[in-house]
Amino acid sequence: MSIVIRGGTVVTAERTFAADVYCENSKIAAIGENLEVPTGAEVLDATGQYIMPGGIDPHTHMQLPFMGTVASEDFYTGTAAGLAGGNTSIIDFVIPAPQQPLMEAYNQWKDWAEKSAADYSFHVAVTWWDESVEEDMGTLVRDHGVNSFKHFMAYKNAIMADDEILVNSFRRCMELGAVPTVHAENGELVFQLQQQMLAKGITGPEGHPLSRPPAVEGEAANRAIRIAQVMNVPIYIVHVSCKESLDAIVRARNEGQRVFGECLAGHLVVDDSVYRNEDFEFAAAHVMSPPFRSSEHQTALWQGLQSGNLQTTATDHCCFCADQKAAGKDDFSKIPNGTAGVEDRMAVLWDQGVNSGRLTMNEFVEVTSANAAKIFNIYPRKGSVSIGADADLVVWDPEGTRTISAKTHHQNIDFNIFEGRTVKGIPSHTLSQGKVVWANGELRAEKGAGKYIHRPAFNPMFDALSKQAERNAPTAVKRKL
Repeated sequence: MSIVIRGGTVVTAERTFAADVYCENSKIAAIGENLEVPTGAEVLDATGQYIMPGGIDPHTHMQLPFMGTVASEDFYTGTAAGLAGGNTSIIDFVIPAPQQPLMEAYNQWKDWAEKSAADYSFHVAVTWWDESVEEDMGTLVRDHGVNSFKHFMAYKNAIMADDEILVNSFRRCMELGAVPTVHAENGELVFQLQQQMLAKGITGPEGHPLSRPPAVEGEAANRAIRIAQVMNVPIYIVHVSCKESLDAIVRARNEGQRVFGECLAGHLVVDDSVYRNEDFEFAAAHVMSPPFRSSEHQTALWQGLQSGNLQTTATDHCCFCADQKAAGKDDFSKIPNGTAGVEDRMAVLWDQGVNSGRLTMNEFVEVTSANAAKIFNIYPRKGSVSIGADADLVVWDPEGTRTISAKTHHQNIDFNIFEGRTVKGIPSHTLSQGKVVWANGELRAEKGAGKYIHRPAFNPMFDALSKQAERNAPTAVKRKL
């Protein structure tokens, strides 16, 4: 199967230039002006439009069992919605229950993800620690292409990783050539503040941000960064929502530490007034962690993207419908945490970033695909428009408009945090593996078409050394590799 995109302007993280792009057998085969292509190749007219790498959302939670329920979006509906928005890859999270073997959880998530319509990969969470976790981390890196491990510093009495777990896991990440990622909120402080709010009779969604103030996030981010510094390992902070967290990242980066920061499209444009809405369903629909912040923090996040101190954008796409959110009607701490956005991230960032002058087109590509591909070691296969790269592309119409609404989106949720927002700049076509899967409003997603993406370790010697050691070492030592 082959297709040529003609008449467009290619936009990458590095440059902008006029060219045709020819794709064959799921790869980009040629780039240039007035390309000669085989007879019979499908022709897609991109005149007046941009040809960019498909978006990579490095933070989603499809089909997640959480807080007594299961996210309403499964791997098919979620990745299909992503394709409609120009996203061609996701990195989801395997989250083992405490004491659950990492490999058992990984295999469960892998089964769920087989119905994905777009390419996918996994971060794996470390929620407890013993020698079996250490062993499974090695197996995941060596045999399954996992090069990042997640640590929740929040959610006490559930999946929270204490300092002992962080130290052990960060050390193991360094040995393996993997990147630790962190949800930075001080879980003990959150727990205590939740009890204080409830004791004061604050039971509605307005209690959620009050129990998770910026200082709670800032403290945890700084602590995780300093632990990473001592362990001599890079670190990736997910969903940075406030100035305090960003300040901790900037300090460390200025000292030469390898720290990467991610922010969410929602945190860039939605403020904390949503929690004070008298309609419970509306306010509860916005409950996620960290919560939405005041405008001063939004300004700081945009500056973080502009300065390069925040490198990626994501959604933390984790859908719960109104009937699921109702579990916390009388206690905000029981409202399932999560909002949607995988379909809307690209358009919201273009509209609020590029159209406003906050981001250049090239910076847009950086923060929506290229940087995530580089940080998680799949560049230039993903996140680039280059010969040999996967033919995951978006043809972007800068004049196209869309009014975002739960009534018309493809996400499997009954609410949209961007409801009513009209965005200018939308995908006219999305290509996944060289096939058109979104064309001028028509979704052509195919269940099970997505492929699992192996992400190599950052230590190229690990695989060879570990296999050599396995051949030579006694059984007791082999388990540690």
